[in-house]
Amino acid sequence: MTNADTTPTAPVAPTKQTAMTNNNIDNNTPLATDDAPLFSSDLISPEIISILPTDYTIRPMRRSDFHRGYLDVLRVLTTVGDITEDQWDKRFDWISSRNDEYYMLVVCDGSGRVVGTGSLIVERKFIHALGMVGHIEDIAVEQGQQGKKLGLRIIQALDYVACHVGCYKV
Repeated sequence: MTNADTTPTAPVAPTKQTAMTNNNIDNNTPLATDDAPLFSSDLISPEIISILPTDYTIRPMRRSDFHRGYLDVLRVLTTVGDITEDQWDKRFDWISSRNDEYYMLVVCDGSGRVVGTGSLIVERKFIHALGMVGHIEDIAVEQGQQGKKLGLRIIQALDYVACHVGCYKV
């Protein structure tokens, strides 16, 4: 990865009328106007999409992932607590408002259920000509889905995102 001389702008998320997974429209759940992806699906590595197991997708997190098992996947990793949908929505809105700092991915199985997740947090520095460093956090894969290299694919996908938003290291 190279250091950028200027702070890049994150790509604008796709319209709120459709969601993209594996470059196909996801028709599993009707998409509310407030269910846009957290960031543009253009930042997802085509290579990673192509090597996922059959019927699995990787995409930016969406508000509706509350109902798709996102928090259950995180419980494999650590204590989550009893988070209400209202609390989820408020935190999602806060993260979404900082869309050039937080990049959260999910892997879904063929039914659309979240089975893996990971996060990239972008830190802005004064060093390296005001460079940016990416921090990969909270990689979690549902226990029954482990052994399929989903965690590795999430890390690789987040590394790709970091590179494409201008991080000089991860």
